[in-house]
Amino acid sequence: MGTTKTTDYSTQEVSVAKYAKALSHPARVAILNLLLKKQACICGDIVDELPLSQSTVSQHLKELKEVGLIKGDIDGASVCYCVDEKEWNKAKVQLNQLFEKLNVMNTKCC
Repeated sequence: MGTTKTTDYSTQEVSVAKYAKALSHPARVAILNLLLKKQACICGDIVDELPLSQSTVSQHLKELKEVGLIKGDIDGASVCYCVDEKEWNKAKVQLNQLFEKLNVMNTKCC
């Protein structure tokens, strides 16, 4: 989260913000959709599927990998990426907990 004071927030709030930031760009969502569809992918395939340059795809892959939503294995000159199921499920639980709080609210806003 950069240089912000993350110590002022709960571990869950920091974690949800981390996932939200990673999902905040449509290219990253498209990459995740592609990886989920194919179950595994080589970086070159991603570039062929999206209207982005190799360097832009690499930057988005880096962001997704840093947050742990994807993992990659080096195979010769290429890197094969896939969704990290363990981290994906953790993100799902934490984001669902946030969204489910709205269902608990009995008050109407405005």
